[in-house]
Amino acid sequence: MDSNHFLKDYLLPGLMVLGLLTSLGCAVGPDYRPPEIKAPEAWHALQNRASGGGSSPASLATPQPVTLAAWWQTFRDPTLETLVQMALNSNLELAQAEARIRQARAARGTVAAGLFPQVEASALYQKSQGSSQAAGGGAIATAGAIRELFQVGLDAAWELDIFGGVRRGVEAATADLRAAVEDRRDVLVTLLGEVAANYINLRGFQQQAAIARKNLEAQEKTAHITHRRFEAGFVSRLDVANADAQVATTAAQIPILEASAQAAVYSLGVLLGKEPAFLAKELSKTAPIPPTPPEVPVGLPSDLLRRRPDIRRAEAQLHAATARIGVAVADLFPRFSLTGSFGLSANEIAKLGRLDSKFWSFGPNLTWPILQGGRIWANLELQNAVQEQALLTYQKAVLNALKDVETALVAYAREQEHRRSLAAAVDHNRQAVELAMKLYVAGKTDFLNVLNAQRSLYLTEDALTQSTRSLATNLIALYKALGGGWEEMTTQSGG
Repeated sequence: MDSNHFLKDYLLPGLMVLGLLTSLGCAVGPDYRPPEIKAPEAWHALQNRASGGGSSPASLATPQPVTLAAWWQTFRDPTLETLVQMALNSNLELAQAEARIRQARAARGTVAAGLFPQVEASALYQKSQGSSQAAGGGAIATAGAIRELFQVGLDAAWELDIFGGVRRGVEAATADLRAAVEDRRDVLVTLLGEVAANYINLRGFQQQAAIARKNLEAQEKTAHITHRRFEAGFVSRLDVANADAQVATTAAQIPILEASAQAAVYSLGVLLGKEPAFLAKELSKTAPIPPTPPEVPVGLPSDLLRRRPDIRRAEAQLHAATARIGVAVADLFPRFSLTGSFGLSANEIAKLGRLDSKFWSFGPNLTWPILQGGRIWANLELQNAVQEQALLTYQKAVLNALKDVETALVAYAREQEHRRSLAAAVDHNRQAVELAMKLYVAGKTDFLNVLNAQRSLYLTEDALTQSTRSLATNLIALYKALGGGWEEMTTQSGG
């Protein structure tokens, strides 16, 4: 029979049967359904503030719809925006996450290959020589004829996915790919938050150092006045010692603040995928802390379940775990496959093209694991346990996300109140310093009042700067808790 008859009479009908059986086949195991988790109707922190406590309406976070694709732009700081863009282009952890997406995509392709026929080509050349004995059964052996074999062919096998084990594997691998995409988005959210927080910390430390230098200058002037009044006999040496001590105490804070600022610069360099000192020159100049917007829309709790990448990743992992239960169940059933081979075989290479050198075979194959020592059932139990853990992980991710937002809302609101009180305290302390110095120079009060007023002014100015920095970092934490920052990157991430 020639190859045309083989294809027409056997192979093509077999492929038609294969397609019919596969299309009629079922996919064993549970079908995935997204878990139902009811989110709160509103944020507790906003309801609590609306019912009586909290700050003025201008500082309220609101449940209005929120767009968080480029939340860092709300700070209106060009340097911050530049740093964010540089981090998006060169951060190493983000590059690792992108490599994991490519890995997951390739793994899916490997699993999906099981749905298609596997064909292998082979070629063989064999040379052999037998032996023969002399007539009469003598002991002298003579060399036999030399034989050669030339053979080329194709071997094909196609497993019928009757019970859907391969399809469940593809479903699991597809969910793994989706989880890898969400993992990259989660890395992106964290990265943007880290860049912004380190930048805010840098500006905060710079401002604290500037305040310390300003207060140091004022305290040095006061100490100089005290020295002159001591030399004139108007005050005791105790006032001089107290003035010098305050100068030294304030001066001691400056190196610590400068070191903290430098550490923030180094952290930013690494976040950008560069050496630590990469930004040292560009960020050495002191700049103010970026202001926070007066109002922050946060949306509703139900929006969080659709936006947070870590929740979406946990759901994709749950989907993958559910599909792998089906893969394990399919191992309990027989496997059907079609196998075939076609080739040429001859004892001379020149005869390979002749009709009588052709050979072929075609037929179905069935395998059914009967005795596996409990391996299949143990694997099924294992996959059920993995799926149960994935469900609990998803539920935990939802609860943690809700907690993150509630905590960030409270922290942001309370820090606004804290900062307003500190701003008022700074104003009062400045007045106290001016009044105390006038009275001291006029000899109407002792130096202790001046000392206390200057110390209080420095402490409240420093605390106000720290509160301004905390307010900005709390807002960053809120944006991060809301899952903001990955939307613009969706098309680039393969999602």
